[in-house]
Amino acid sequence: MILPPLVTERAFEQLAAIGAGSEGKALRVAVEGGGCSGFQYEIKLDAPSADDLVLEGKGEKVVIDEVSQPFLAGAKIDYTEELIGARFTIENPNASSSCGCGTSFSM
Repeated sequence: MILPPLVTERAFEQLAAIGAGSEGKALRVAVEGGGCSGFQYEIKLDAPSADDLVLEGKGEKVVIDEVSQPFLAGAKIDYTEELIGARFTIENPNASSSCGCGTSFSM
């Protein structure tokens, strides 16, 4: 059994603040081949698909496609605000290493 990712309240609150759900959009988190470490995250607002894993909170949705689900098992999806900017982040226990940009990793 694959453990679904955990989405923090802060991430759902940010989605509500930008009005994603009211526009029929969800935060899509996907894993693709590429990047400097072998895999990279794609994070964007998108319409949910029928085969997506849907995680809901505060009236908002985070969706993950079937292919990406094993790569994100047990991961934590959060939203952070720092001096250099604000962004959605992923803490992935399956990643054996990652690069400095935080969007590329290896397993």
